[in-house]
Amino acid sequence: MTLIDMLRTASEKAPNKVFLQNEKQKKTFKDIYGGALSFATGLKSLGVKKGDRVAMLLNNSFEFVIAYFGVIYIGAEIVPLNTFLKIEEVNYILNDCSAKIFITSSDFAGIIKDIDLSRIPSLETIIGADKLDMNHIAFGSVYSCLTPPENMALEESTAAVIYTSGTTGFPKGAMLTHRNMFTNVESSCEAINVKNSDRFILFLPMFHAFSFTVCILIPVYKMCYTRFLRSVRPFSDIVRSLVFDRITIFVAIPPVFNVLAAKRIPKIALWLVKIRICVSGAAPLSGEVLKSFEKKFRLPLLEGYGLSEASPVVSVNPIVGVRKAGSVGPAIPGVTVSIINEDGKSAGFNEVGEIAVKGPNVMKGYLNKPFETAEAIKDGWLFTGDIGRMDEDGYIFIMDRKKDLIIVNGMNLYPREIEEILYKLESVEEAAVVGKKDQKHGEIPIGVVKFREGRSATDMELRKYLRQHLANYKIPHRFEFWQEMPKTGTGKILKREIKRIINEK
Repeated sequence: MTLIDMLRTASEKAPNKVFLQNEKQKKTFKDIYGGALSFATGLKSLGVKKGDRVAMLLNNSFEFVIAYFGVIYIGAEIVPLNTFLKIEEVNYILNDCSAKIFITSSDFAGIIKDIDLSRIPSLETIIGADKLDMNHIAFGSVYSCLTPPENMALEESTAAVIYTSGTTGFPKGAMLTHRNMFTNVESSCEAINVKNSDRFILFLPMFHAFSFTVCILIPVYKMCYTRFLRSVRPFSDIVRSLVFDRITIFVAIPPVFNVLAAKRIPKIALWLVKIRICVSGAAPLSGEVLKSFEKKFRLPLLEGYGLSEASPVVSVNPIVGVRKAGSVGPAIPGVTVSIINEDGKSAGFNEVGEIAVKGPNVMKGYLNKPFETAEAIKDGWLFTGDIGRMDEDGYIFIMDRKKDLIIVNGMNLYPREIEEILYKLESVEEAAVVGKKDQKHGEIPIGVVKFREGRSATDMELRKYLRQHLANYKIPHRFEFWQEMPKTGTGKILKREIKRIINEK
């Protein structure tokens, strides 16, 4: 099946069931499918054809979902842009993907006015989801009452190009096919036993592969309801929605579960909540947060693992059976994971190495980057750049990012090991450990900590505490105390930015 087949099936089987709802409106599966077809017709009249790319910079909205399906209906490729990008990154992506159409809104007026059209010769039209102060076509006017064009979506054709955060230089566009994404949806549903009666909440940004797959594509496949919010703030809106919208599957990122674990929630609210599964993704979840959250809410919190290049879900702890603390679970059905050691061979049980993934969810490759594609995909295996181990039961444990590895006097140091211990301190809200270049040792670990409101500790106190649990070479040479950590749009701590700041001092 293609993603269009999924939506059409939902529209035929449950035409009047509410699929999406915001604070003002409700849209059924029939509404969204009809809107996508009308939008596809309008795009075709603008000259968009199979293989063209349409970039989209939008906040969570009905327009985002309608445009997404409308673009891929005619065989074009959707390029959702991270709403936290700066103008240089937007200019780069629009040019790199040769975007023919750019869909955006007045929320990004500051970026739109600085777009360098001379660098994007492919760009022909800007479509505004609302009123823009520049030449554009209104989103509503793209809708057409003409006979919808032929469905050009094919299983093996590219549906979306997801630009990943670049660790160095500019981001790379992961090309995901309809088959990549459909099989990932199908396997994820099986892994966490999604039911037709489930009700989702979406407050993470739709541009992110994790949130769009789990909170939009899975509900399309299983014909479920989704309540979406524009953002995570105000947090009270999320709590209110959990109760009043009778949410059963709560998908979030570690910082949200961290807040909920520490937040005072009225007992009546806990009693009224109908959640049956909580899923954490997009960033590593602290074992301490998982333990305190489950104790407080008495709900299973399933940590999963994935990356854009894998469409994106790779593994998740099972809803039925054993859930192992500190693990991201076994691979989802149809996906194989192997740990590759430094010799390039499959590692033994609990031996540390690079995580490699094989399955129908692995991307076609990086757009316009054959060398980087060849480096990432070897004999069908996607080398993730993540370091981990696997136990005898096939459960995966993430150690760290390969690029975050710190080598002290020739010995490997995994920052996450130190961070997990720091998170056990009640005073610590967020922690990051990065490597700083050092002539004597090669690198030395530096700790950065954000304390909870009203809490604190000294550098000496933290180091003394860590010495009780870690070898001396793993103890940070010093700590810095920051008011805020730099983060991505999905709340992941930007270690490369922290490392840059630390190494420039």
